[in-house]
Amino acid sequence: MTTSRFALYSGEHGAQILELKGREEWALSNLLAAGSRGCTPIDHPGPRWSDYVFKLKKRGIVIETVTEAHGGPYAGHHARYVLRSRIERVSGNSAPVAAPVAHHEQHATP
Repeated sequence: MTTSRFALYSGEHGAQILELKGREEWALSNLLAAGSRGCTPIDHPGPRWSDYVFKLKKRGIVIETVTEAHGGPYAGHHARYVLRSRIERVSGNSAPVAAPVAHHEQHATP
């Protein structure tokens, strides 16, 4: 299993380097790629999104959870996870590589 490095920026404290692997790395990579639209278990299938988000939050990453309603034969609610921390993927031992920065936007609930 490959480990990926990410720089987590938090105000005046500079960057904290996080080394992630497995589903935590997968979830953070998906959140980075999704940008301000975020991820749901519906459009980014994964067995335990809530657990991955919980673990990432424990590492100091700010992720907003937006509850959305959905219709259909199995109507109910699901979560949309939106990355709010400024994070960049780091290549090897080099400086951070630019990545999309999530902006604070509100998502309308259908």
